[in-house]
Amino acid sequence: MARFDLAVVGAGPAGLSAAVTAAERGLRVALVDAGTQPGGQFWRHPDELHPRPEEGRGQHLWSRFTDLRARLRGLEVDSGSAGSVEFVSGHQVWFVENLAEGFALHLTATHGETRLPQVRADALVLCPGGYDRQLPVPGWELPGVMAAGGVQALLKAHRSVAGRRAVVAGTGPFLLPVAAGLAEAGAEVVAVCEAGSLSGWARSPLGAAAVPSKALEAVEYAALLARHRIPYRMRTVVAAIHGETEVGSVGLGRLDRDGRLRTDVSLPDLDVDLVAFGWGFTPSLELITAVGASTRVDVDESLVAEVDDWQRTDVLGAYVAGEATGVGGALLAVAEGELAALAASRDAGRQVSEPQVRHLQRQIARGRRFAATMHRAHPVPTGWQDWLRPETTVCRCEETTLGEICDATEELGATDARTVKLLARPGMGWCQGRVCGFAAAKLAKPVGEALTSSDLAPLAKRTFAAPVTLETLATAPTGTDGATSHDNDA
Repeated sequence: MARFDLAVVGAGPAGLSAAVTAAERGLRVALVDAGTQPGGQFWRHPDELHPRPEEGRGQHLWSRFTDLRARLRGLEVDSGSAGSVEFVSGHQVWFVENLAEGFALHLTATHGETRLPQVRADALVLCPGGYDRQLPVPGWELPGVMAAGGVQALLKAHRSVAGRRAVVAGTGPFLLPVAAGLAEAGAEVVAVCEAGSLSGWARSPLGAAAVPSKALEAVEYAALLARHRIPYRMRTVVAAIHGETEVGSVGLGRLDRDGRLRTDVSLPDLDVDLVAFGWGFTPSLELITAVGASTRVDVDESLVAEVDDWQRTDVLGAYVAGEATGVGGALLAVAEGELAALAASRDAGRQVSEPQVRHLQRQIARGRRFAATMHRAHPVPTGWQDWLRPETTVCRCEETTLGEICDATEELGATDARTVKLLARPGMGWCQGRVCGFAAAKLAKPVGEALTSSDLAPLAKRTFAAPVTLETLATAPTGTDGATSHDNDA
């Protein structure tokens, strides 16, 4: 067992920033990540042991990552001495134990033998990231339907294109880099189907302008789409996916200004072999709930960790940074990770720069304003249930259909997500509600009614209540940045 001043879980933008900042202030830091190299999902890149030309191809903020990676390498040691980082790669945290003094992280290797089964630390920064939010569509269980993040991960890490003829659909800015990446890699992108409208940004011009670099990114992607002649269709959704053994075509639908499917408009089908869906992101909260930290529902109806203006949770010694506090992008995550490390350093008796803290807090406030504007401009459409049919699969793990969920609510009297889960089994399979949890929770409520913490928690958050056996671990799916998915999972 190793003992540290601080444990950081997740080596993405927030975790990398937190680990190097804390170590540079004299703390002994353990950085735990399920991946074999730093970067997380945002900076996923080819194997560093077998370098490829243009390692940062298709990446944003790449110089920020290479700077953090170089600082990490300069701080890495094996002994856990003061002012150092021990990078525990290829290990996931399957449980966090609150001790009388500090925390114990129980680890297991993502592959091979577990070389470090437990890490003890006086304080803990959780940066678990997030994962793609999904909505059910008739036919979405066919091979060839992927999360937009999965499509991008193949491009970044393996230079692999998931299909030859693709449609990218859902809502939000993330659709743009996925479409651009596919096109640059040689795929034909027949359309980007955006359920919302760009006019949504005009409702909060100050929030939209809070992070000017985002506007420059948008212009860059618009130029790429124009270069590859990719149509950008607003208020348009993929309402059905057709095929026998794999994706063959998709049926499109047009939405009205209220986000409802229009019945007076008929659009031609598109022949494709790849559908990349992205409806925003959902934070990974299993470790946050495991330590007992409070949560809240964010602007986009995601359950997120509740933190103060120093990234502290209401659990002594536990801090959270990055997408787990609300999805807002890599720049915001880096700033939150740095602030969390400064807070942990200060609480450990180290001197920190007050001007630096105030600068980070202002930067984070601007990032949060931009994120709130983004979520309001690209909401999940109100009428997404309009394109479902009774036989549409909602939970792909348990093969639970919309009809079975409706029976649970209408015939069996279920009035909340927990009861629907017990009666119809959505969220009971391998992914533990990561894919279907949001949709199942919405289906358990009247159309248009906002979600609450009690709606989301039963479907997507579960901690180990009994001793974990080797059999349990063998079936535990892996989360995004170092946490198992047996509670939630970026």
